Amino acid sequence: MRVTLADNPRLDYLRDKTQKLSTSPGCYIMKNKSGTIIYIGKAKHLKNRVSSYFRDVDHLPKVAKMVSNVYDYDFIVTDSEYEALVLESSLIKQHQPKYNILLKDDKGYTYIKVSNEDYPRITREMQKKGDGTFIGPYTSGLTSSRTVDEVNRVFMLPTCKRVFPRDFGKERPCLNYQIKKCIGLCRGCFTKEDYRKIINEAVSYIKSGSAQSVEDLTKEMERASENLEFERAAMLRDRIAAIKRAAETQKIFEKNLPDTDIIALAQNGLQSCISVLIYRGGKLTDKTDFFLGEITDEEAVREEFLMQYYDRGVKIPKDIYIDFELSGAEIIERYLKEKSGHAVKIHVAKRGEMLSLTKMAKSNALEHLSLNLGRTGKELAALEELGKLIGLGKTPLYIECYDISNLASSDMVGGMVVLENARPNKKAYKKFNIKTVYEQNDYACMQEVLRRRFENYLDPECEDEGFKTLPDLIFLDGGKGHVASVTPVVNSLGINVPIFGLVKDNRHHTRAIVAPDGSEITITKSRAVFSLLTRLQDEVHRYTITFQTKKHLAKMYETELTSIKGVGKVKAQALLTRFKTKEALKNASVEDIAAVMKISFEKAAEVKERFVDEIK
Repeated sequence: MRVTLADNPRLDYLRDKTQKLSTSPGCYIMKNKSGTIIYIGKAKHLKNRVSSYFRDVDHLPKVAKMVSNVYDYDFIVTDSEYEALVLESSLIKQHQPKYNILLKDDKGYTYIKVSNEDYPRITREMQKKGDGTFIGPYTSGLTSSRTVDEVNRVFMLPTCKRVFPRDFGKERPCLNYQIKKCIGLCRGCFTKEDYRKIINEAVSYIKSGSAQSVEDLTKEMERASENLEFERAAMLRDRIAAIKRAAETQKIFEKNLPDTDIIALAQNGLQSCISVLIYRGGKLTDKTDFFLGEITDEEAVREEFLMQYYDRGVKIPKDIYIDFELSGAEIIERYLKEKSGHAVKIHVAKRGEMLSLTKMAKSNALEHLSLNLGRTGKELAALEELGKLIGLGKTPLYIECYDISNLASSDMVGGMVVLENARPNKKAYKKFNIKTVYEQNDYACMQEVLRRRFENYLDPECEDEGFKTLPDLIFLDGGKGHVASVTPVVNSLGINVPIFGLVKDNRHHTRAIVAPDGSEITITKSRAVFSLLTRLQDEVHRYTITFQTKKHLAKMYETELTSIKGVGKVKAQALLTRFKTKEALKNASVEDIAAVMKISFEKAAEVKERFVDEIK
């Protein structure tokens, strides 16, 4: 059931209270009937921000649900927007309101363990158990696993189940030694000190990254060469080459990249996800993802995320790259500087390597979002790109598309198809027999279809979910004439849904979107949007023409049937309703035809002989 502001009986009281609210910056604290805090926000201008919740506008479902539960609110005036930001962060941490973004620490951290043995092993562990040194925690199990695999491969550390020094020389070296994936510790050729040095280098590689490791190992290789330790110099040379190969294949070798977090958001209308790529010492050391649910204001969500994320005790780097300009970036930088004790700069990459890494973070967010929603990252990216291309301000989750089909002025029909999360929702498709238009007029037919569709939406007795869902976006199979004729009809019903047209080229391929002002928006430069809309336009055309063809054939068959003496319109329709296809009617027995039409076997035999044989 759709939640609206009218569901809140305290709405008049809340609006009246808001009119008297201060215009200063501060925090507002929404409470339900029991006095529980359900939402906390900050504002540069308290009156304007709080009053926006109680206006008669189309809020997203999550916001509408929150507002419907507001019984009263408190507020705290501050001297500056910065103080409001700090206060909001503190209050959210203290009360954890239901409708705020909450970043919980229950994700199941992993660790990298260096065992406390004469000949240590480096492994990935789910918990801090056993004797040894632990590196972490890592929020991404995949990151910790790949790091352990990589360091064991680069430094050729043993991963077998043999126990050292107990098993020195007891068996021949395994296959990993033969293919140069292990240094062959089992041969007993390494002292504790020599092996410990390799482990220290591996730990340094994990902590400081590829660039520093290469630099340190290069210096050591040069010293070994000067001391005529050619075998050791060759081993170090091979290790440096292995680190560089790992860096090239896994995008972890960022030579000039200081400690940096890269943060990007992806959304699809119902859900949103933020991914954080964590670079330390020039190396991608960790990655974490947060599902945030519905969002109404991308900028506000990013600001709230930054405050909550860095309030969790994670290390705050000097550089943070995000995928969206923040008007409040300076006050967040000030807060993070005071919290970390060093300067912090929030950047938005425009070009080069950092833009590529920001796109990589966004791709990660899209992929995690797609897994959660059962969609591919490409599908969600196409919807997001479509929303930005036509200036919606949000990603369209639920899209309807309409088409009209007829044979001259007969058998006029309309079809509605639905894309939900970038895929057809065939249960929501609708067919319309045109009832008020008697001569060929696509504009008038489209007006009737859209009017009837939204009259059903507004009808409180209508229980059809396909009609009761308000779309985020409407496409019409047609140009600016269709858009211009339909938009006033929809608006007259009080429906506020953006309406666009889809036009084809002379080869019947989708070529552009027609905007409400009649201008065309090209889609050929965006392969994802072009593919999505081509499939949508082809689907609505297929669905509508199929319906029109079936209607025409049914009418033709009905005429054939009623020409038989003793068969009227009711009996003809009963037969066509029961046997929907020509093939089914051909295969029907005389007994079946008699039972459906409620006629004698003799008359049924005549129907089969005179009609079924005629339509072979």
